[in-house]
Amino acid sequence: MAPSVTVRYFAGARAASGVDTETRTAASLGELVGQLVDAHGERLERVLTACSFLVDGTQTRDRAMSLAPGAVVDVLPPFAGG
Repeated sequence: MAPSVTVRYFAGARAASGVDTETRTAASLGELVGQLVDAHGERLERVLTACSFLVDGTQTRDRAMSLAPGAVVDVLPPFAGG
């Protein structure tokens, strides 16, 4: 069985998903992203193409990355500013 992970959305990703946080069950980052798109639709899918992810505090764009039980995945769109 795939592990349960917590997803936290920030900025534009939060606006596109309509939630701050949710719990999902996924074995890899790619599987998780697929679930998020299925659940929240095209608007979030567009945002996710530009996002980076923090998995337990480590930045990644590797969708093949395995997710450990209890992992926290932060969805971070690009931020403007200096």
